[in-house]
Amino acid sequence: MSYFIEGLILGLGLAVSLGPIFITLTQVSIDRGIKAGMTVGAGIWVSDILFISFFYKFVNILSETIESPRFIFWMGLSGAIVLCSFGLYMIIKKPALNYNQQKLTAKNYIGFFVKGFMVNSVNPFTFVYWMGVISTYMIGQSIPDQSMIILLLTILLVIVLSDTAKVLLAHVLKSKLTPHITHQIFNFSGALLICFGLFMLVRVI
Repeated sequence: MSYFIEGLILGLGLAVSLGPIFITLTQVSIDRGIKAGMTVGAGIWVSDILFISFFYKFVNILSETIESPRFIFWMGLSGAIVLCSFGLYMIIKKPALNYNQQKLTAKNYIGFFVKGFMVNSVNPFTFVYWMGVISTYMIGQSIPDQSMIILLLTILLVIVLSDTAKVLLAHVLKSKLTPHITHQIFNFSGALLICFGLFMLVRVI
C-alpha cells in the first residue's frame, strides 16, 4: 500500500505540470476532438512505457550515458528543434473550427500518435523523471520487483487518467470558444512551445 500511495504522489506531481505535453494534448483536443486527443495521449503513454522498460533493465549503464555532456547536448538540441517546430506550426496553421464536418483518416491518427510520442520522447524531463524514479527506488531503496511494478503501474495509471481528463476538459471548453479566442489560444500555446524549446537549447549550449 505504501508504494501505491507513493506512486499516486509521484504521478500527481507529473500530472499537474504545465509543459509541452499538456499544451500538445489540449491543442489537438480543441482542434480535432476527443479521439484525436486520446491518440496523442496514447503516443505519450507508449513513450513512457518504453522509457520505463529501458531504464528498468539498463539503469546502471544508462545513468552514465545520460549524465554525459555529449548526450545532454544532443538530446537538448533535438528537443529544442522538435518543440520549436511544433510551436511554429501551431502559430502559422489556422485551427479547423467546423468540428462537426471533420473527417480524419488513419494517416491523421498516425500523425497524432507520432506527435504525442515525439513530444514526450524528446523532452529531457521525461528522461530525468523516469531515471530518477527507477534509480531512486531500484538502487536507493532496493525494493522487490513486485513492489516496483506496483509503484510504476500506479504512476502510469495517474498519468493516463490525468491526460484523459485534460482531453475531455479541452473538448468541453472548445464549444464555448469563439474563433478569435481559439486562434489566440493556439498562438499562445505555440509561443509557449517555442519558449520551452529555446529554454532547452540555452540550457545545453
